Amino acid sequence: MSEITYRELVRDASLAASSHNTQPWKFKIEARRISILPDFTRRCPVVDPDDHHLFVSLGCAAENLLVSAEARGLRGDAVFEESPDGDTVRIALEPATPSHSPLSAAIAVRQCTRAEYTFQPVPASELRLLEDAATGKGGGVLLLTDKAQIEKVAEYVAEGNVAQLSNRKFKEELMSWVRFNSAEATRTRDGLFARSTGNPEVPRWIGKAFLRMALSAKKQNEKDIRHIRSSAGLAVFISEQDDRAHWIDVGRRYERFALQATALGIRNAFVNQPVEVAALRPQLANWLGLGRQRPDLVIRFGYGPEMPRSLRRPVDETLL
Repeated sequence: MSEITYRELVRDASLAASSHNTQPWKFKIEARRISILPDFTRRCPVVDPDDHHLFVSLGCAAENLLVSAEARGLRGDAVFEESPDGDTVRIALEPATPSHSPLSAAIAVRQCTRAEYTFQPVPASELRLLEDAATGKGGGVLLLTDKAQIEKVAEYVAEGNVAQLSNRKFKEELMSWVRFNSAEATRTRDGLFARSTGNPEVPRWIGKAFLRMALSAKKQNEKDIRHIRSSAGLAVFISEQDDRAHWIDVGRRYERFALQATALGIRNAFVNQPVEVAALRPQLANWLGLGRQRPDLVIRFGYGPEMPRSLRRPVDETLL
């Protein structure tokens, strides 16, 4: 298989979801193999002190790569290797009959849609497809569509906002990844483009001044609760164990869920505050009856508009 095809696989992998669109990965193209390594220069130590989200992002990239490989006539197998020299997701590839699917077509159009949804419920048959996509050997997913359950999770999100937005370092870290205008977004090709969250483009100094005033728990809670209530439901991703191998696995399962949702015309977005705030995570787990299992991600889903997209870095910038 040509290097061009392998570079195309890397490009599709880099379209995966990542926290704050940090794209915390490096790819190494080898003979019949692509390795994905963490890029710790892109970590977010305040919101993600244990690098959980970073390794989830590697899993997201791995799943995109595997789905893309199937469509291009390659069969892949991903193995996570922990080593003192560096943790790596190694994907061995071999020729196979091309297998195109709605999921591979969804790679280029999937996005985290940070907008109000339409309140429209998702049919039971499509909920089953989402559940199947999000379930694997390392864990599963709880789909919450009952209004009382959704309101309870919204309460946890609100508590998380209070904790995070009272932390000056959290605000500074978040602002460092916001791209307030097209010029910034085009220059860095990473981070959260202001228009993708429904905000206007402004010079950076104006955007930072506005965020400092506007980024309060009260205002964020009003927005998040409105968005959650407009959703068809919530998906809580669960891992059987709390280690990097399972974080990679939950990333793969989330990305497959997101691709399946995209293929069905369903939007999704992270509302991870209840799992990011360490004091809230066990409370959420206890309320859900999870025992020792870890709630990894909280996702809202439903029908809504397409939003402007945050950009991705060129392939060459991600290669080792």
